[in-house]
Amino acid sequence: MKPRHERPVALVTGAARRVGATIARTLHAAGYDVALHYRHSADDAHALAEVLQGQRPDSVQLLQADLADIAALPALVDAVLDRHGRLDALVNNASAFHPTPLGEATPAQWDNLFASNAQAPFFLSQAAIPALREARGGIVNLLDIYAERPLANHALYCMAKAALAAMTRSLALDLAPEVRVNGVAPGAVMWPADGKPYDDQQALLARTPLQRAGTPEDVAAAVLWLLRDAPFVTGQVLRVDGGRTLAV
Repeated sequence: MKPRHERPVALVTGAARRVGATIARTLHAAGYDVALHYRHSADDAHALAEVLQGQRPDSVQLLQADLADIAALPALVDAVLDRHGRLDALVNNASAFHPTPLGEATPAQWDNLFASNAQAPFFLSQAAIPALREARGGIVNLLDIYAERPLANHALYCMAKAALAAMTRSLALDLAPEVRVNGVAPGAVMWPADGKPYDDQQALLARTPLQRAGTPEDVAAAVLWLLRDAPFVTGQVLRVDGGRTLAV
């Protein structure tokens, strides 16, 4: 392991694209060096790393892994420590999302959704505990408001995110006082390419008090706040949903 790096270091899973990439950019701009995990999106990951390295040399590490492979998870943490000598923040962002209508759901879909949304965050967090304790660092898990208010035809996804919410509270209790553990639960942020039809999107936003969809920057700002600016907050799930969960 290298001598302890002078800047804080964050490991972000699923960091190559979409919200994960914005979280990585936000943490990097705030002074963190970042370890960017990706699975298949190598081109996007390398492009993001090139941009961030141009802003601050020797500040980015790329890590490729299938998070469903439990045996590979400790190696991600080891790679960060070998490079930087420290780990201050873990952001469990990577997530699978797809419908599983009742009567059609399969064990393979169960494995896929629980692997990325519950199993990997738990075992990656477990592997990171010694380093995070030494750094008195933090974990932020990316949840979903559907963990509380289920989405039709997505039972397995909602169940997996609910498990992640329970994990967030459990780890916050078990890792205190050295490590804080929190979650961010976005509402409508970056519609999937095959997501809701336009009219359905507009109807949903009409029921949202702030009358708009969220942005990746909204989510990333919440992650940064929980990691850097909320030293007396742990075991909480911060809803970044424009007030949507207030609507009946």
